[in-house]
Amino acid sequence: MDGKIKKTESDWKKELTPEEYHVTREKGTERAFTGKYWDFHGKGMYKCTCCGADLFESDTKFESGSGWPSFFRPASEENIEEERDTSFGMIRTEVKCRKCGAHLGHLFEDGPKPTGLRYCINSASLKFEEKKSKG
Repeated sequence: MDGKIKKTESDWKKELTPEEYHVTREKGTERAFTGKYWDFHGKGMYKCTCCGADLFESDTKFESGSGWPSFFRPASEENIEEERDTSFGMIRTEVKCRKCGAHLGHLFEDGPKPTGLRYCINSASLKFEEKKSKG
């Protein structure tokens, strides 16, 4: 076993909302400025909506003006995979969850320092877990 989560499309449809399914399993994109996290500023971890893998820490989120949550670095390189995407007549880098194969969004090289990267991620592919306060 390679550690990847494998489910049938029927199982995914039962577990996800129609929008989550469209974005994560059919490589869809939510409309800009409509997702629940594009203008969200909580402190914690953004996780994969399909499998719960840690994807992005709130400290790496920035305002890109794109209308989607944007991050300059993943929480762990091991939880992200990149794939060449030539759909819609463009050449882009698709960002996927390595654990379950969910489509997350795309990677662009126009982000801030220190990485210069912008992980442009659909809110529908994320679930947020607030940082627990100590004490």
